[in-house]
Amino acid sequence: MDWNNHLEMEKENSFRSSEATILVNESGVISFANQQVYENFGYLNHELIGEKLLNLMPGANLQVSGEGEIIHQFGIHRDGHTFSLFFRVNAFSLEKEVYYLVVFHKVKDQSRLNQQQTYPINELVDLMYALDESTIVAFTDEKGKIQSINKKFCEVSQYSAAELIGKDHRIINSGYHSKEFMQNLWRTISTGSVWRGEIKNRAKDGTYYWVDTTIVPFLNEIGSPYKYLAIRKEITEYKRVVEELKKSVNKLVDFQFALDASSIVAITDQRGTIKFVNDQFCRISEFSKEELIGKNHRIINSGFHSREFFNDLWRTISSGKVWKGEIKNKTKGGTYYWVDTTIVPFLDEHNKPYQYLAIRYEVTKRKIAEEEIQKMTGKIIDVQEDERKRLSRELHDGIGQNLYSHLITINRLQTEMSHPLLDQMRDEATEIIEELRHLSWELRPSVLDDLGLFPAIRSYLVRFSEHHHIKIHFDCYLNCRLNTNKEITIYRVIQEALTNIRKYAQTEEATVTIREIDDEIRVVIEDEGKGFDLEKVTRGVGLFSMEERAKAAGGNLSLHSVEKKGTKVFLEIPL
Repeated sequence: MDWNNHLEMEKENSFRSSEATILVNESGVISFANQQVYENFGYLNHELIGEKLLNLMPGANLQVSGEGEIIHQFGIHRDGHTFSLFFRVNAFSLEKEVYYLVVFHKVKDQSRLNQQQTYPINELVDLMYALDESTIVAFTDEKGKIQSINKKFCEVSQYSAAELIGKDHRIINSGYHSKEFMQNLWRTISTGSVWRGEIKNRAKDGTYYWVDTTIVPFLNEIGSPYKYLAIRKEITEYKRVVEELKKSVNKLVDFQFALDASSIVAITDQRGTIKFVNDQFCRISEFSKEELIGKNHRIINSGFHSREFFNDLWRTISSGKVWKGEIKNKTKGGTYYWVDTTIVPFLDEHNKPYQYLAIRYEVTKRKIAEEEIQKMTGKIIDVQEDERKRLSRELHDGIGQNLYSHLITINRLQTEMSHPLLDQMRDEATEIIEELRHLSWELRPSVLDDLGLFPAIRSYLVRFSEHHHIKIHFDCYLNCRLNTNKEITIYRVIQEALTNIRKYAQTEEATVTIREIDDEIRVVIEDEGKGFDLEKVTRGVGLFSMEERAKAAGGNLSLHSVEKKGTKVFLEIPL
């Protein structure tokens, strides 16, 4: 093929093409240009033959342009203004000369192409595919009529392409947004600016969906939009989550307000240094926030609690567990107050506390009332024990002595005469005396006052075993006598516990152990009888009485029972 024939073929192809085509030699001189080239650059036919391509496209380097690349370039019109274009180059050789066929498209939208960029065509195809698969895309004309859509638009809106093309976006209008919202959108894009925002639309079946929307105007030579590209990303689930979060945040704000108004709140770091306190904390402690922040809670330590108390507190929360209890604190002015306290550790990804939230409620009045009740209970118990003691002595020394005198008289009569009635009177008097002695013992054994706790309990257990046929194993390890109040408390708890064993345990054996351990007396009364479920059994007067006696003596009583395995009563009293 000779050059003239090849050139004629290129001319024929270019006349049939809608693309602007220029043929240049290796030196960059134009050998041919079709009609679109003359129209785009403003020249008359044949005026460009023999001209340099660089006069039309400054900076165009055909030698480094790769096959299949689309290159952005600025062209210079004959009247001097510049415009954007994209071109691709195909190189070929004829009679040992290299020629370049340059095919380009003038860009109508001149507003956003202000720098040269090079795009491999296969990369553009991949980008378009990714966009089409993941994003809702629509083109509209300058009046907003839909010209083209992708399948994602149809999928989300549930309309077919045929139902959408030629319509405007009112077809998916949800009615959610105001007229001002839409007017602002159109004012923005009609002036050539990009609009971004979130829009609530309605699908064909009436359901609603949200889209994060970007609308890009495409501008002509005079800067006016001739079409719009709308790129949307469905965010319905995101909006739902946001709404839920807003509701949760509002709830948290309400909770925080309620908590702040009713509770004493403090936050500390993992070392116990105060980072935050609320107004209630300042009000009750009489310290300002500036005086508290950066300090630890020793600033309000009353000295009431032992070191072991706080060691146990720190062991609990530093292991990630919640601590609950009552603490006696001291104000700046030196007065004392009680707080019902809950300390919650906040854990990091390694389950280690990084801060602590302490929520407190003032219970000073309740604690004062409890102390008064405890004192009153102690006084009632003392009065009760004094009355028991008085009745016991009256039974023993009064009625008991009179009955014993009558028994002596009956015995003297029996020495003088024999009669069945005298035998009956003697037996009845003996039985009544024995009952009185037992009743007197139950009320208040004199041996408890005279000889102490150990002989009194041992004597009581012997009588209990003989009378009720329950074998009692007794171990006592006391190094000294206790004060009267503590001895009576231990005696009464053992007495009440054994009474319950006799009534309910259905057993023939029980164990009573008294030990002096460190600075306290520990008493355990246990059996292997019927047992019971603590959650199902109503607390009786006997258990209440034991607990109140323990509190009055400054001690603590606890109960442990398992069905068919027996019951244990624990009493701990400080020395």
